[in-house]
Parts: sequence; C-alpha cells; structure tokens
Amino acid sequence: MSRIIMLPILLPLCTAVVMIFFRRLVVLHRFLNVAGTALMLGVSLVMLGNVQSGGILSLQIGGWQAPFGISLVADMLSSIMVVATALIGFTTALYSLGTIDKDKEHFFYHPLLQLLLMGINGAFLTGDIFNLYVWFEVMLISSFVLLVLGGKPEQLEGAMKYVTLNLLSSSIFLAAVGILYGIAGTLNMADLAVRIPMLGHKDLLSVVAVLFMITFGIKAAIFPLFFWLPASYHTPPVAVSAIFAGLLTKVGVYAIMRMFTTVLIHEEAALIHQLLLVLSAFTMVVGVLGAVAQYDMRKLLSFHIISQIGYMIFALAIQSPLAIAGALFYIVHNIVAKTNLFYISGLVNRLKGSWDLRRIGGVYRFYPMLGVLFLVPALGLAGIPPLSGFWAKFVVIKAGIDSEHYLLVGIALFVSMLTLYSMIKIWNEAFWKDDPRGEGSVEDEGYLLISSMKKVAMVVPIVILGSVTVVFGFWFEPFFVIVQSAAVELLDQGNYIQAVLGERP
Repeated sequence: MSRIIMLPILLPLCTAVVMIFFRRLVVLHRFLNVAGTALMLGVSLVMLGNVQSGGILSLQIGGWQAPFGISLVADMLSSIMVVATALIGFTTALYSLGTIDKDKEHFFYHPLLQLLLMGINGAFLTGDIFNLYVWFEVMLISSFVLLVLGGKPEQLEGAMKYVTLNLLSSSIFLAAVGILYGIAGTLNMADLAVRIPMLGHKDLLSVVAVLFMITFGIKAAIFPLFFWLPASYHTPPVAVSAIFAGLLTKVGVYAIMRMFTTVLIHEEAALIHQLLLVLSAFTMVVGVLGAVAQYDMRKLLSFHIISQIGYMIFALAIQSPLAIAGALFYIVHNIVAKTNLFYISGLVNRLKGSWDLRRIGGVYRFYPMLGVLFLVPALGLAGIPPLSGFWAKFVVIKAGIDSEHYLLVGIALFVSMLTLYSMIKIWNEAFWKDDPRGEGSVEDEGYLLISSMKKVAMVVPIVILGSVTVVFGFWFEPFFVIVQSAAVELLDQGNYIQAVLGERP
C-alpha cells in the first residue's frame, strides 16, 4: 500500500509526457488535464484514508534503505496538503477550459500545469531535504514559464522579479543544505531528527536554521521578504494567478512547519519561533494595509495572500497542538477561499472588461448568483461565521490567548476587520454600485462574449470551492478532528522516525 505515495507525483508527470507527445492535439490536452487532476484527487483521498487508518506511509525508492536512498513519506500533514493540491489542480483544470486561449495552450500550458502540480506534491511527500530543494526547483521552472505565457511586458517584468528572488532563495537553500550535511552527514529528515540532538556545533546549527528561515520565508512571502509576490501574481492569466495564490506560498509555510517541528526542534528552533512571532504581526498588518490601498482586484487579492500567511505563521510560532491544528486548518481554508476569489475576479473581468474596481459596477444587478458566490469566499476570508474562515481564525486566536500572546491576538483581530473592509470594498465597487460606463451594452457584450461551455467551465469550479467553504464551516468538527490528529502526529517525532527508519529514537 505504501506505493500509493508515488502516484501523486507520477500521475501528473505521465500526463504531461503524454501531452507533449501529442503536442498538436490541444483538445486531448484539455481532456487529459481534467481527467489527470480528477484521478489525482481520487488517489490523494485514498492515500489520506490509508494514513488516517494505518499510520504514516513510507517508501524507499530503488530499494535503498533509509537514510541512504530517496525517501517518500506520507503522514497526515503531507496527505492533507496533497488532497488540497489535487482539489485546486482539478478546479483550475476546469477553470482553464473557459479562460486559457489556444495560443497559450499550444505553448504547453496544460503540461506545465501538470508539472507544477508534480513539483508541489513532490515537495509535500519528500522525506529528504535535498529532494525538497529539487522539488522547489521543479516548481520554480514550471511556474516561471507559466508566468510569462503570453509575453506581455508586465508579465516579463513580474516574472523577472519572481524568478530573481526565488533564485536567491534557492542559493541560500543550497548553502544551508551543504552546511547541514557537513555537520550531520545526512539529509534524510528522520535521520536528522535522530542525529541533531547529539551534535555539537550549536551555533552553526542556529545559522542553518536562520538560512532555512530566510529561504522558506521568501517562498511563503513573509515580511519583509514578500515584495516579489504583489509585483508578479497579478500579471499572468487568472487561472495561473489562482493556482499560484492558492498553493505556492503554502508550500513555503509547509516547509517551515516541517523543518521546525520534525527536524530542528531544539535550541535553534526556539530562536526561529520567537522570530516568527514578530514577523507574523508585521506580515498580517503590512499585507492587509497593502490590500486596503488597492483598486485592482488581483493586486488587492495578492496583498491578502501575504496578510493571511501572517495568521499561519503566528499559529506555527506558538507550537502547541491546538495552534498547529489551527494553522493546518487555516492553510486548507485559505487555499480554497483564496483560489476561489481569484476565479471570481477573472469571471468579473470577463463580464466587465476591467480589473479596476473604479471602472466597473452593477455585477449583482445583472448576475445576482455571482454576487452570492463571491460573498461565500469573501466572508469566509474575513472570518464571518459560520463559514470555514471563522473557525480557522477562532482556533488560531484561542491558541494565542491560551499562550498569552495578547498583543498578537489584538493585531490579528484588527487585521480581520480590515480584511472585512477590503472585501466590502470589492462588493461595493464591483457588485453593488451602478456601472460608471452606463448600463445595458457592457453587460450584454460581456455576457455574449462567453460561450455556454466556457461559462460552465468558469462557474463550476467557483461552486465547488464555495461548497467546500460552506461545508467546512457548518461541519467543522469532523474536519478539525483530522487536522488535530495531524498536529499531534507532527509534534511526535517518534512516529515519523519509526515509519522511515524502522526504529523509535
């Protein structure tokens, strides 16, 4: 059963290879993109069920025993993240049918999306720090090409900022990996968890911890390492922006969670946790203030990615089981809500012809159901009950109160109010007010430009993700039990070490 761990990586790889062999059959690309992501979603759910019932799954590639070979490990944390990735991959594949033009499809949009999903799943499932670096590079290459598809000047400018900062991050990552290997003689996460407590060189380990923090902080867009994100995420096609917004920064958050709860958990981690507490406050505040100042929908939503990362980092820094569970639930909630808001912004742009909130209006009058679909993720992001965002913030706030971080709790509540304000801003400007360009012709033209099939392809993913936000809110307890078990498992290194190495420390 442990071989199922390979499938979330092999499925998108094989799908991409088949697409490349039939490069001219764009219709086949579309079908394979949807079918491949749907199959990946089914496989990831089966894998999560197996981990939940049978414990951590571990696979040693090529028959080499850990820590000498390549380890793939699926615990509750990585399995949940793979399910979230598959869900967003599936909805984005559907959404792409209505938004990606044939020129971009001929330039391998669909294979690149599959390779991006392969890189993300590889990062979640690897049990080796060097291979985490490799999967980051796979993500970087595919995401860079997706950013520049279309070749517009603003895309190239945004992509250069994106790739420059991420290459810097990769260089720092590689340096940290080299130093850690020189100290410990291994890069297998489970083996490191055993060896690090017995090592000297505590000062050097602290340096390594800071280097990893910088690397993953850039990937997660933590203050002050976030400025590449709002400069690039609004430039590509909206389907690309949506999957970037939902998943890429969360890989950085996952890496922080994994590194400082599985590998580095001693003196070197205490410094990082204190640093994360401070940075989480700045990340929340700077992100939401940037969002409040924007009138471009995608820029506004891009700044909110940064702000919401602050809540996750705050919870991670507390390190209690409740806080870790809250962070994981918050990550999943945010992946769904943020991706959905980008989908909706793309549909509004198709209907109204602009991203600028000052130039559009009247969406609710002509498309009331779209207004309802917007309110679900928007209010969820702001933390309004009974949607999933309320419970995510409630758990994080409770963990903060229990740990007596009252100032940060106050900042988190203040940022929630500003988040609600910015969502109301989108509602008032795009949906509620009259269109400043007049009524009738613009709406009719926007509506007619979208074929029936493309409308379905754009609306169905919005409905799916909106339903997830509602279900997570109304039936919070069953899902929270899952993330609680993931938090308990994550904080107990022994189970992870035993699953990979075959022995408890």
